[in-house]
Amino acid sequence: MCIDLHFHSVYSDGTATPRELAQMAVALGLKGIALTDHDTMAGVPEMMEYGSKAGIEVISGIEIGALHRGRSLHLLGYGIDAGHRRFNDWLARLQQGRTERNRAILERLRHMGIRISEDELQRFSGCGQAGRPHIAAMLIRMGIVRSMDEAFAHYLGRGKPAWQSRFCYSAAETIAMIHQAGGLAVLAHPGQLDPTMRIQPRLVAELKELRLDGLEAWYPAHPRKMRRALQALASRHGLLVTGGSDFHGANRPGSSLAGGGNGFCPPDGLLDALLARLGPEQQPGAGGRTALGAA
Repeated sequence: MCIDLHFHSVYSDGTATPRELAQMAVALGLKGIALTDHDTMAGVPEMMEYGSKAGIEVISGIEIGALHRGRSLHLLGYGIDAGHRRFNDWLARLQQGRTERNRAILERLRHMGIRISEDELQRFSGCGQAGRPHIAAMLIRMGIVRSMDEAFAHYLGRGKPAWQSRFCYSAAETIAMIHQAGGLAVLAHPGQLDPTMRIQPRLVAELKELRLDGLEAWYPAHPRKMRRALQALASRHGLLVTGGSDFHGANRPGSSLAGGGNGFCPPDGLLDALLARLGPEQQPGAGGRTALGAA
């Protein structure tokens, strides 16, 4: 059976609700799933509620942007209680950084004659964390660009006229906080950092020293040869292997959750290994953190 431990909802830059995503996962026959919205766990309780009712295992998740030696990377956190107060307080600085970046991007667009207010952006995003994909979608709706790719290529991508960096913690700080909140830290889509795979051996070794727990070797854009190389790298360092589709809904046309007919199917043994590493206190009915929901 397939699993999918990386996808996004309307609480960040996806277009489906947690309930809709749970229904999709059940229809595809997935064994286990994790909602990994950017810098927020606001949708996790809803995902767990509907996932449990639908009879599918749900593990809590989040995706956090971080910096390591000046390089931007993303870390997935698994098994964290969505109500963990200290963790949510820590996330608040990241969320404020997103708000500050949005404000700066809108100001740069205004100087180019493109007027979008903060209130309009928030109404358009609906809930959760508004970001560049929402601004791109608004540019499409306004007829300024024809696609997400065009919006990022001409306005919002790194180095483009409306580009603005945002606050990020270091990878060391991010991994440490995920652990303090009882979770596991996994490097998201590591093959995307360098398709030649030249930087990954050193990078993974350094992140392992910072107590990284795993690599997302199963990813739609990772060719089989790359996936095998990442699995070997994980084995060398005693790291978990995870997998996910990075599904964003209509924001990425042609994509789907794992098992959606595209041949992408991370095996369920990856979830079993992840749960084993999380430990018995994370299991349903253990009386501790409610990190997992199951029928």
